[in-house]
Amino acid sequence: MIAAEALTGLILAGGEGRRMGGRDKGLEPFEGLPLFAHASKRLEGRVDDILVSANRHQDAYALFGVRVIEDIESGFHGPLMGLYSALRAATTPWLLMLPCDTPLLPEDLVERMSTDIGDHPVAIAFDGERDHPTVALVSTALVEDLGAFLARGERKLGHWFARHDPKRIDFSNEREAFINLNSEEEKQRLELRRADDRRKAP
Repeated sequence: MIAAEALTGLILAGGEGRRMGGRDKGLEPFEGLPLFAHASKRLEGRVDDILVSANRHQDAYALFGVRVIEDIESGFHGPLMGLYSALRAATTPWLLMLPCDTPLLPEDLVERMSTDIGDHPVAIAFDGERDHPTVALVSTALVEDLGAFLARGERKLGHWFARHDPKRIDFSNEREAFINLNSEEEKQRLELRRADDRRKAP
């Protein structure tokens, strides 16, 4: 298992939030907390440092005691640019990346990712049907390789991971944990459903 001292956590919150009406998705409320804070709770006490990749409202994120970084290149270039910027900012051998819009991630996500990666330089979450490349553990030694990949105009997260024989970490027993919220309607539906489930619980 990779020790907490060797891990940096990264929360991707640098997108444009187009399907959320252009709002900053990571700061949208969900069950009493900003969306990104649910990811932060999965990392707290399990990593050496927590970074938030944010290209706006940096002061609002910083209020939560995290280290905020911006993309090295402006213009909303996607999660791969956020990952590259974080790999450059990290001071540990490993970086665990999470999206800001997936509030139900497993409580033991860090432990499972860091235990099951083996000798692979990259691990990604797999829910039994599909990969979730924004939930990934990455060796920071790959920073220069990623820089060169981006310099060629590449922007696809999955294409870069495929170059490095990623280990799929099986979360097929917790598929619902990877529900991501792209719109206000999706967020409200999930909140209402969970509130209803709590009311029905014995």
